[in-house]
Order: sequence, then C-alpha cells, then structure tokens
Amino acid sequence: VLRCLGIPTRVITNFNSAHDKNLNLSIDKYIDVSGNTLHLSEDSVWNFHVWNESWFIRRDLGSFYDGWQVLDATPQEKSKGIYQCGPASTRAIKEGDVNLDYDSPFVFAAVNADCVTWIRYSKKRIERIYSDTRKIGKFISTKAVGTNSRVDVTDNYKYPEVKEISFKISYSQYKNSLMDDRKILVTAV
Repeated sequence: VLRCLGIPTRVITNFNSAHDKNLNLSIDKYIDVSGNTLHLSEDSVWNFHVWNESWFIRRDLGSFYDGWQVLDATPQEKSKGIYQCGPASTRAIKEGDVNLDYDSPFVFAAVNADCVTWIRYSKKRIERIYSDTRKIGKFISTKAVGTNSRVDVTDNYKYPEVKEISFKISYSQYKNSLMDDRKILVTAV
C-alpha cells in the first residue's frame, strides 16, 4: 500500500528474532536442577520474523531519525491498547533510543536481546548459568533491487557485536568468574 502511495518500502527479515514479552532485553529460559525446562517465561526466539521498512521524514522525532522506519503488519503485542508496531526509526534502534514512541523498545529487543538460561534451585533461589549475547538479530536482510540477491542490512539496526577473548584458567577461577559475572570483552574493530 505504501509503495502505491509513492513511499519507498521494502520487506525485512530478521533471523533469530527475539520476542521479549516483558521488554527486559533478556530471553529467559528456566530449568530445574535436573535440566528440565520450566515454563516460567513467555519470552521466545523465532527462527525469523518479517516486517516492512518505509522511508519517512520524522518531523515528530527530529531529522536525526529520518530514513528507514520499521512497520510490522503482524504485531504480537498490544501497543497503546491496540495491536500495532511502528513506525520505529531504524536509527533509534541502532542508537538504543528505546525511550521513543512507536514501539522502539520492542523492535530493539527483537534484534538485540540476550538469551539467558537460569537454573531454579527453589522458589527463592535462581542462578544464571548461561548467557548468549550474540544469538539474536542475525542476517537482517532485504531483497536487492532488480535481482533475487539478499542484501544484509544488519548494520542499520545494530553495531558490530563484541568479541569475547578466552584465557586458559583453572576450573575454580572459571566458576568464580561466572558467579561474579565478570567477562573480558574487547570491542570488535
């Protein structure tokens, strides 16, 4: 419809798309001490999710946010009481400006959430045992103009992921580092 009105529009596919129900930027999975999955979270990761982008001038947000805007015709959550999503500025998503209207927090989570596994020892005691900060928002793509080739537009949505450097350490040091939640990270250049 937007193309019929002369508004540039394209289809976007996000692989490993997070559905972060509570918008805490964490796709939480809970297991018991035997390794059985506990259904304590409504978060999920979809193999892919598709939405549209359209090119708008954003007088309401300021010229910094002009350009491609996310519009999701199949939103899974209510926004301001109705099922809608967008137009969320891809520039806002990349910059982490999640305080803006038009579902920026939801789209930001779809491409940036962490996958976290928790072990539940009791109703009062849970412990994070695994975190994957790079699984979500892979190969964000659109179709090339005039061909059937894929164009990767991931850089429009997020900065390059950080790389983790591992060192040889003893098991007890490793265990303590997990408990302290310390990781050595180097920003990818």
